Amino acid sequence: MALPNSSLYSQGLPSHSNCLTPPLHTTTHPFSIFKVPVLHTKKQQQLRLRSSYSLKNSENLSSKNQSPATCGCGLCRRQFLGAFAGPLLSQFTTFPATADPSTDLLFSNAQKMMNKVHPSKPDWYEEFYAIALDRGMKSYEKEIAGYKEQLLNPLKGEAKTVLELGIGTGPNLKYYASGRNVSVVGVDPNKHMEKYAQAAATDCGLLKSQFKFINGVGEALPIFDSSMDAVVCTLALCSVKDVGKTLKEVQRVLKPRGQFIFIEHVAAPDGTSLRFWQSLLDPLQQFVSDGCHLTRETGEVIRGSRFSDASINMTYIPSISLISPHVFGTAYK
Repeated sequence: MALPNSSLYSQGLPSHSNCLTPPLHTTTHPFSIFKVPVLHTKKQQQLRLRSSYSLKNSENLSSKNQSPATCGCGLCRRQFLGAFAGPLLSQFTTFPATADPSTDLLFSNAQKMMNKVHPSKPDWYEEFYAIALDRGMKSYEKEIAGYKEQLLNPLKGEAKTVLELGIGTGPNLKYYASGRNVSVVGVDPNKHMEKYAQAAATDCGLLKSQFKFINGVGEALPIFDSSMDAVVCTLALCSVKDVGKTLKEVQRVLKPRGQFIFIEHVAAPDGTSLRFWQSLLDPLQQFVSDGCHLTRETGEVIRGSRFSDASINMTYIPSISLISPHVFGTAYK
């Protein structure tokens, strides 16, 4: 992701046997957990992506400080995703002693999938949608709070690594993200959600080293296999392009017996007047609400996926009549 110039400073590189010493003229993002070299040319980024997990050049590691610099590459977030996400999330996996080409493929596929299923929208639209969610969902959040407390509070002190899929403005963080032993990764295709999610993380006491926002999509998560204790997903599966593929990605990134927690609005029962109106307004909803579908039967898709011990419940949220039918629950890998 793009980093503000004020957050960049020069310091020594971490002494880690799996990291390749970047070329000169690099800066390091100041996070105690995620130390991310920022490369200044596209060629250097490609080199970093291909080689960062190889021990071949580990002898070249240096702890010498670099001169202060600011990022001038001008690359967009999506071009930067592959080079950035790998070292950022290195705490969530143990790398083999030799270079693994599948690692490079993971980040390359994530970038390609994002461009395919969620093409860039006008900047003003994504900014407007982020503002609308931040200001317009307060009554909904009050009404759904009891369900979120029931599902998410048990994660406190139990889950050390949590992925939130479709984190949006971060309204869920206050329910599960507290203490110094948790690291949270929020994934969302709308880059303008980052500032709101980061503010929500700060408000609930997370350090900058404990929370990272990644611009990405559920169909190809830039996350390593079996690296997450829990995946949280609320009002997100309505908007992904492929629910089945997204659930397979959730299963891939969860640790054995990892927990999937979900709250999603779904289609009303067939034959009801609400289902008629949902079907009628579904195309308009997708257009104005960043791909949100009104008629998905998400609970049935989750039930048919390869989760174990899935608990799927139904409820209605009366304040938002068009999307009042909801499913909520938990499932395990």
